Amino acid sequence: MTGPITFPEGFLWGAATAAYQIEGAAQEGGRGPSVWDTFTRVPGAVADAHHGDVACDHYHRSASDVALMKSLNLKAYRFSTSWSRCMPDGVTPNAEGIAFYSRLVDQLLEAGIMPWLTLYHWDLPQALEDTGGWTERDTAYRFAEYAGVMHEALGDRVRVWTTLNEPWCAAFLGYAAGIHAPGHQDPTAALAAAHHLLLGHGLATRELRGRDADATLGITLNLTVPDPLDPGSEADRDAARRIDGQFNRIFLDPVLRGAYPADVLADVAHLGLVEHVREGDLEIIGTPIDVLGVNYYHGEAVTTTPAAASVPQEGHAPLDPRSPRPTWRPTACGRYRAGCPSPRWAGGCSPTASAGGSTGCRTSTPDRRGSPCTSRRTGPRTTTSPTPRASWTTRTVSPSSTSTSVP
Repeated sequence: MTGPITFPEGFLWGAATAAYQIEGAAQEGGRGPSVWDTFTRVPGAVADAHHGDVACDHYHRSASDVALMKSLNLKAYRFSTSWSRCMPDGVTPNAEGIAFYSRLVDQLLEAGIMPWLTLYHWDLPQALEDTGGWTERDTAYRFAEYAGVMHEALGDRVRVWTTLNEPWCAAFLGYAAGIHAPGHQDPTAALAAAHHLLLGHGLATRELRGRDADATLGITLNLTVPDPLDPGSEADRDAARRIDGQFNRIFLDPVLRGAYPADVLADVAHLGLVEHVREGDLEIIGTPIDVLGVNYYHGEAVTTTPAAASVPQEGHAPLDPRSPRPTWRPTACGRYRAGCPSPRWAGGCSPTASAGGSTGCRTSTPDRRGSPCTSRRTGPRTTTSPTPRASWTTRTVSPSSTSTSVP
């Protein structure tokens, strides 16, 4: 490619963070513990026993942090609010915690930076996890109440809202693989969590829309592009279908089409997903949105001919993140597939297993299809069909421009 690269009129360059990753002040301002506070205390769960008690100290440095953003000429900032700071027990508002975000929003607006608020970036209040967390339907309703509390405090100044960031990670890394908080290893629980996260998204979207018809609302998903390593192999094509279904379409289809994909339901039928789906749930989950956020890290080639590797005993995953790459990641069924977290590890290949029990392999490939993080409008709120697959990511970037998103 030669010549300058231009962006559309009105394109906003910005930055994004997550509350637990940057704020610190874990025991200040009335904040209660989140699942990540608990998980990071589990021996071996996090490299070198790191935790977010101090992190980047953003809670105390927000003014200078915003000044830094302004010096970089950023025009938008997507930050997440900490549910455990704003409602330490998951249900009772904490005025001091909410006031921190009110000050932050004012600082951003004064600097000419658009505040873009994410309600949930994985840090569930531990009090709610103690009653079942996202495996419990009630948590979705508590999330909608939390959305209402935050809009009551900030809705006069925040115009763009994201409900969930990467629910795949919260559900499957948190409840199936056990490598994210809360650290469970139960595939049936992971599917329950996935459904209740989606239900929480729909309920929160309706809560926010009822309060502000003109707000811009959406969800952010991490998506991948699985291709069969051998397009002529029926088994490789089916392996790619499974990864696409259990990574992408299990979230995209309910949000954009109001239904779970039939093939995914068949793949995980033995794990009880449909038992959690009640009448009216999918209509709620399919409440129209304005923006679909896409976090895109890498594509991957998928095959049923794995290279020799050590496969963890089914139902278990290594907790030590210092172990050599490739890393183990779960499918929706809770079995593990080994893969590379970014194109920098391109070329690795190790066994995987899909919901139907067939083994396979996924190999990360350089990012051929798009940028690491894009947000795409899905059109008017009357949208009835999803954004076509080919248009999810359209810009080509070098493999080195990827990032990871682990606290």
